[in-house]
Amino acid sequence: MLHRVTAVLLPQTAPFELGVACEVFGIDRRDSGGPAFDFRVCAQEPGVVSTKAGFGLVVEHGLEATLDADLVIVPAYGADPAPVPGPVLEALRAAHARGAWIMSICSGAFALGEAGLLDGRACTTHWMHAEALAGRFPTARVDAAVLYVEDGRVLTSAGTAAGIDASLYLVRRELGAAAAAVVARRMVVPPHRDGGQAQYVDTPLPCDADTLAPLLAWVAEHLEDEHTVPDLAARALMSERTFARRFRAETGTTPAAWITRQRVVRAQELLERTTAGVDEIARLAGFGTAAVLRHHFARTLGTSPQAYRRTFACPEPQPV
Repeated sequence: MLHRVTAVLLPQTAPFELGVACEVFGIDRRDSGGPAFDFRVCAQEPGVVSTKAGFGLVVEHGLEATLDADLVIVPAYGADPAPVPGPVLEALRAAHARGAWIMSICSGAFALGEAGLLDGRACTTHWMHAEALAGRFPTARVDAAVLYVEDGRVLTSAGTAAGIDASLYLVRRELGAAAAAVVARRMVVPPHRDGGQAQYVDTPLPCDADTLAPLLAWVAEHLEDEHTVPDLAARALMSERTFARRFRAETGTTPAAWITRQRVVRAQELLERTTAGVDEIARLAGFGTAAVLRHHFARTLGTSPQAYRRTFACPEPQPV
């Protein structure tokens, strides 16, 4: 269970990336049905830690705050990440050895690399740092094209907003989809960006829309129905050519690809929150048959519906 969370600050820490950890794990959301974490910030020694923004942060805790943490986070630090002090590396290794989650945001991955926690593991960081990370830690399998990667309870994420995605993924994995949805709703961000079994997550398609927003909302409520381009264009009061052009401009993809992705998301929600069988979920999500659902799950998420349910099912799923 994820309860105690500690962020370890290094010199020239990035305020935004630290803020991500504080926002997801440092706010008590029990008043809206969400989780509350025992969140602490620490450094090698209590005192003032410098930031990239030019101001200092007063840190009350030393590395003892990592001793009982369920999750240890290393936010981004340094323009050219400097060597990490030995005591910090030992704290990271010890936390991982006793089964805690270790997470980095952006260039925080360099600290994990120095601790030996990326050896032989899939990992990521901001695309601007990916080549340097791979050069410094040649046995790490660095993938600059993903938002975040989980490998052996080591979770690395790319820059800035990808830290939000990775944090919400971890909340979702450990506490369930409902808890992650509450946190995301309060933050006004998507609860789960597109990707595989959230271990290897592809760059997401844009999801904002302007003129087509009402149509997209309607389609999302009627995924079990068949939707053709002529029918959708007519509903949007556009010619098919104009509709296709406007759809790609506002979503970054085609109507068929967008609808398929929404159906996969709907199937994910049903697998997480209900006891419905795969055949019923395939029908409700608009795939028609379990075989078609399995095909799109494997193609989009790299897993099967059954395996996804085993990983992400809520503690008390409900009937449809």
